Amino acid sequence: MEKIKILFAHKVFKILKWVFLILVSLFIILIIVRAFYFYNLDKTNAQVEKIHATKLQLSDVMGENLPPDPGAEADKTVRGIDVNNNGIRDDVELAIFKEYPNSAKTRAVLLQYALALQMEFTQPIINTETVTEVITELSRADSCLADTLVPRKSPESSRTNEDMKKIDFFIKFIENKQLNTDARKKAEQNFYENLGSYSESTNTKCDIDISNLQN
Repeated sequence: MEKIKILFAHKVFKILKWVFLILVSLFIILIIVRAFYFYNLDKTNAQVEKIHATKLQLSDVMGENLPPDPGAEADKTVRGIDVNNNGIRDDVELAIFKEYPNSAKTRAVLLQYALALQMEFTQPIINTETVTEVITELSRADSCLADTLVPRKSPESSRTNEDMKKIDFFIKFIENKQLNTDARKKAEQNFYENLGSYSESTNTKCDIDISNLQN
């Protein structure tokens, strides 16, 4: 009888030992998962902050630091060349200045749109949230372009089909320059595959105060 009690006690001890080990393992896994979660959260927040901090500068609009023509080097990579490090691909930046040398307002909104579009190729895809924030900036650039170059008669008025054609003309001008290779079109497609649901940006403020530009 004493032997049975000892064996029973030993078996209970082994069971309790395994329960303890399982609980400890689950606790360690929980700590690792939480650490990974907060690491990703911090990484996401830092990237989102960087996305929204990427702004067009007045010096870019005025052409104070125009890059040299990258030539054939422009299309050797998806990211392209950005010698002056302003977030806008050099060949696209030069194309805007060539097309609109006498209109700072037009350059400002087109450069902002090009800057936002370029983030699709330069910002790392951490998760759906960071992709969505890039698209939010692109939406804001779109609104800035439309409100500046094709303003409404009043805030409540709807745009006509002719207005939409004019807006589309300017957007296509940038997109045709930006998405000028199959590799870039594919990269944008891959980027959009990570996009979550989002609402159009309610912030239509341009990076540059357009009212300060004379033309």
